[in-house]
Amino acid sequence: MNTDTARRAMRALAPLAVLLIVVAVFYAIPPHPAVRLLDLRTILVQTVIVSIAAMGMTFVIVSAGIDLSVGSAIALASVTAALAMDRGLPLSVTILVTLCAGALCGLYNGLLITVLRLPPFIATLGTLGFFRGVAKWISNSRPITAPTEGLDQWVQPIPSQSWLVFAPAVWLMLGLAVIMALALRHSVLGRYAFAIGSNEATARLCGVRVERTKVYIYVLMGLMTGLAGLFQFARLTQGDPTVAVGLELDVIAAVVIGGASLAGGQGSIVGTLVGAFLMSYLRNRCIALGWPNFVQEMIIGHVIIIAVAADQWRLRRMFR
Repeated sequence: MNTDTARRAMRALAPLAVLLIVVAVFYAIPPHPAVRLLDLRTILVQTVIVSIAAMGMTFVIVSAGIDLSVGSAIALASVTAALAMDRGLPLSVTILVTLCAGALCGLYNGLLITVLRLPPFIATLGTLGFFRGVAKWISNSRPITAPTEGLDQWVQPIPSQSWLVFAPAVWLMLGLAVIMALALRHSVLGRYAFAIGSNEATARLCGVRVERTKVYIYVLMGLMTGLAGLFQFARLTQGDPTVAVGLELDVIAAVVIGGASLAGGQGSIVGTLVGAFLMSYLRNRCIALGWPNFVQEMIIGHVIIIAVAADQWRLRRMFR
């Protein structure tokens, strides 16, 4: 095994190693709370929304972009789903409308970045407020309770069909992860995302239509955000325009913990999934140990700092 292969293998296994270390550390703390099946079911359900959004964010970060508006877009998508259900639309139409709402958010971000040539950080920082404002506007700044037509059963930790073991949303998340992992590594869009993130100028010289590809990537991000918003509505059984504030930090942290580089050109869906699971596991174990919420926030905040610091350390070694 040559040095590059060994380095790639270590990078791929790093998120799983971090997860195992965290599991061991929490188990070592008295009274040594064990992870029961119900805990695992709860952790996986709590992972669904962040991981689905993070899969889209992986494409964005691999292409050297960022999307700070994801939390607001999820709130807008959840309100859209609630409004659609409240007006008696069939579930299938509601899902389509919600995904379209998310895709439009992604399209708007993509056009701002490519047509106006705004830095992704600035463009999505602006739409963070814009999407939240639209969500409050169409809901009159109040939560909208609506029938879920059984959608809430998809995110119950204990599924109604015992043979499923885990909630249907968890199986959907895992299936989606397989599709997105194959798309990232083997589709034209995935290869172009890596090419743009590694060196945009070289990708352009090689014939990659950079602007068009970026728009596609942000639309994909929007679609995943719309799906995450649908499950947000299912969990709360209402569309709340004030929900998911700060969720973008969890989503970005899951991608970075999963081994992606904020400089672009690196990342994996499996790593992202492990990163999202780690975030949920940390919260669940803090609750199991009876630690207050502010302790959870301090721990997760430093996990993000360590992940970004490790990314910067890798970059410095790469360019040394």
